[in-house]
Amino acid sequence: MATIIDEILKNLPENAQISETIFEGANIILYTKSREFFLNHHEVIRNIVSIIKKRVELRADASITVDPEKAEPIIRKILPEDAGITKVIFDIPRSIVVIDVERPGVAIGKQGELLREIKQQIYWVPLIRRTPALRSQIIENIHAVLFENNDYRKKFLDKVGHRIYDGWLRGEKKQEWIRLTVLGAGRHVGRSCMFLQTPESRILLDCGINVAASEQDAYPQLDSPEFRIEELDAVILAHSHIDHGGFIPYLYKMGYRGPVYATAPTRDVISLLALDFIGVAFKQAKKALYAATDIREMVKHTICLEYGEVTDITPDMRLTFYNAGHILGSSMVHLHIGNGLHNLLYTSDFKYVRTALLEGADARFPRLETVIMESTYGAKTDVLIPRKEAEDALLDATKKTIERGGKVLIPVLGVGRSQEIMLIIEEAMRTGKLMKIPVYIHGMVWDITAIHTAYPDFLNRNIRKAIFHKDENPFLSDIFKRVGSKKEQDQIINEEGPCIILATAGFLNAGASLEYFKALAHNPKNTVIFVSYQYEGSVGRKVQGGDRDVQLPNTGERPETVKVNMEVKTISALTGHAGRNELMRFIHDLVPRPKKIIINHGESSKCLDLASSLYKLSHIETIAPRNLDSIRLL
Repeated sequence: MATIIDEILKNLPENAQISETIFEGANIILYTKSREFFLNHHEVIRNIVSIIKKRVELRADASITVDPEKAEPIIRKILPEDAGITKVIFDIPRSIVVIDVERPGVAIGKQGELLREIKQQIYWVPLIRRTPALRSQIIENIHAVLFENNDYRKKFLDKVGHRIYDGWLRGEKKQEWIRLTVLGAGRHVGRSCMFLQTPESRILLDCGINVAASEQDAYPQLDSPEFRIEELDAVILAHSHIDHGGFIPYLYKMGYRGPVYATAPTRDVISLLALDFIGVAFKQAKKALYAATDIREMVKHTICLEYGEVTDITPDMRLTFYNAGHILGSSMVHLHIGNGLHNLLYTSDFKYVRTALLEGADARFPRLETVIMESTYGAKTDVLIPRKEAEDALLDATKKTIERGGKVLIPVLGVGRSQEIMLIIEEAMRTGKLMKIPVYIHGMVWDITAIHTAYPDFLNRNIRKAIFHKDENPFLSDIFKRVGSKKEQDQIINEEGPCIILATAGFLNAGASLEYFKALAHNPKNTVIFVSYQYEGSVGRKVQGGDRDVQLPNTGERPETVKVNMEVKTISALTGHAGRNELMRFIHDLVPRPKKIIINHGESSKCLDLASSLYKLSHIETIAPRNLDSIRLL
């Protein structure tokens, strides 16, 4: 620390009047008592950044900022009325003012001129944040947790910075080795978790739960002799599905107080899904794995990054997120280990084609030696039909059901497929391809859709253009009806006429989708359409496989059986995972060419099939490890 701070201070002019230097993770924050230097520091800070190659930010010391009660009216006077200010929050410990607005572009002004004017008049650093077009209670709760704990956050982020810059704690720089241990998703789907070690660093890549498995096989194998929670430096969460992040709050229950790195939408959605996970346990009369307080701890310790933002996370690891194309905010994890020693890409779940919701995954990286890649649809038989054909198949099945007066049930994961299905249906009804009927969005799907409206920058360019330039947000269409109670659910089941129902969980093991399925399965007019991967042993997998007398889970001493007369349709190509051809093409397109490929997150036969095919085609070393296998990368 002394070295880097001393290097900064010696390059500052005498009039800088620096009152405090502090870390915010890998970023270095300087507080000044000089208003003149605060407003005219840009060239000096730019020169320092070019020397030390780290992010440096200058903020005003609290002694020179305008009092918040006087500052807020000034902000409201500067920003145009059509910016739509909804809230102004002063983060006093950090001299930042957060301004929630409906139209960020208007609030920022041409080339940031309005933000500069705010700084010049009140000496606070303005941060513009988009207000969701649909109200999101979870985002409001997360912002409240962060605001209530801003003093703690400041100390926590400084502690993270010290871990990065204070030098090596464990190993010696002359030691050079990298080891990866599979703690989950080794030759199976669910409970994704990888443990990455160097002489200095201990990192978890994802930490999820297999909600369709027995308790014995549901959680990452953290009882591995190599893993000690007290030594864990960081958790990197690639995306928000429960099978990748659902176990993270349990780490905080067990005493972990280090950082979780994720994108902002990933932080928001995993918080909601984890709360829902607790709720499902309560409804099933089970003891919850963790409590809401543990989720709150996770939020307090999450550091959010944008795609392409490079940050140090330990003395010998540098992290960059890239778009994975899987769900909102999903990331490929690129780790630069050592000073050019090794470069690792963890794809987690990804989609390598553009969808109605997202752009396809990135395939170009600055450096690359090892790739860890999913294989959910990795078998030779997992060739998916083109996306357009899949969308047409969805609309065709829906149209036929509507014509016979039936109801369409689409069990969905709360995030990803649900919003993509909404976009496909909205476009079809707007253009006349489908008759306009109610589309019921049940519970959590609506909440996660609201989160999507807060982060349009993460969506594909067509959706962004509709939202930013045409002011036409497809998620706000009047065809979508929120379902928020059991009474409303019963009305939908009992009412005459066709409708479309999107409800969780995506594999029919619990939640609203199971309740709708039980009520609708007997009627041959109705249709259930599977658009997500169905876990082995799940109700959805049994129905998908042709079982017409399905025994339901968690029904006590007298198992409940449902007679299935409804039409069953599977459209695998609407998945958010890369199909076989996409996986092969991704490796072919990768720049630079990797030296090793590690296959995970797939049924055993699919992992082995994909690994064998990639080796034969590309002559790159491929491995399909089991859980608890360790691989030396260097």
